[in-house]
Amino acid sequence: MAKLPPAVARLRAAVREGLDGLPPGSLVLVACSGGPDSLALADTVAFCAPRAGLRAGLVSVDHGLQDGSAERAAAVADWARGAGLDPAEAVRVEVGADGGPEGAARAARYAALDAAAERHGAAAVLLGHTRDDQAETVLLALVRGAGPRGIAGMRAVRGRYRRPLLGVARTDTHAACAERGLKPWADPHNEDPRFLRSALRPALDSLVAVLGEGLVANLARTAALVGEDTDYLDAVALAALDECRVADAGGDGGSGIGGPGADGDPRHEESNGGALDAKRLAALPGPVRTRALRAWVLESGVDGAELNHRHLAAVDALVADWRGQGPAFLPGGIEVTRADGRLRARRP
Repeated sequence: MAKLPPAVARLRAAVREGLDGLPPGSLVLVACSGGPDSLALADTVAFCAPRAGLRAGLVSVDHGLQDGSAERAAAVADWARGAGLDPAEAVRVEVGADGGPEGAARAARYAALDAAAERHGAAAVLLGHTRDDQAETVLLALVRGAGPRGIAGMRAVRGRYRRPLLGVARTDTHAACAERGLKPWADPHNEDPRFLRSALRPALDSLVAVLGEGLVANLARTAALVGEDTDYLDAVALAALDECRVADAGGDGGSGIGGPGADGDPRHEESNGGALDAKRLAALPGPVRTRALRAWVLESGVDGAELNHRHLAAVDALVADWRGQGPAFLPGGIEVTRADGRLRARRP
């Protein structure tokens, strides 16, 4: 028997591990643009999934942002059917403007993938992010001044999404495509300096030249280590948040938006988060308190993509630096106020 090419062997080992724990007979969908990373992933899943007792399909999202994008997505779906992936479909999306071009395209893409997963009853959606993508994510988080949550980067598993190649080098996905006779598409956006991640790649190459080949792997390892700490602190914070919740006779007790606010004013709607005891919050360690407050405002209907450190600092000041100040204003039109020793989130 011929020896398996090294890159193909590494991808198959990573995918087998990434599929572990899924219910037998369930469907996994590969999100595939036709680029080398996702194409190598799709090819590997087509081999590994049946041997793991799973069904495998593919979704190629057409963002409609480049000439020929519809034909390319359709060609990827055609290839997938020939490779034994079923269902295999191309899905067209409309990209909005919120969050800039990269953010808007990402939001449209994930909405399409979520819809496809629901439509086909998929247990998981597999994404082709590699170790190099993870290193870029860590650097971008540092550039943006993000905290541990940003430095933790992408997770191997989050909800229905799995990234089996996070420990695999990008050079391996390119090599696997060559070894398997695949013909990936080169996205010109990956070389376009208008996009921050694309502009970062030459800089990362320069850092590798100066600091050594281990840089990418070390950045990815940093994300994994910080991710473990972040998950632990988040769990502690959620438990602490429950201890800080209080019944609010002035509102609807946190049962949902639609009743009068905590001050009885029908011009305000109480949030889903209910009221919190400010004194109990103040007694928490800072890192736990800010995580608890973040979870609470997300419950209240704030979009996590729009929430930033300034918003959280304003909410935390109502607890840790209380001077009788007015509301903290959050994305989505939600106001956080303190009165009678309680924090309330309301939408005017």
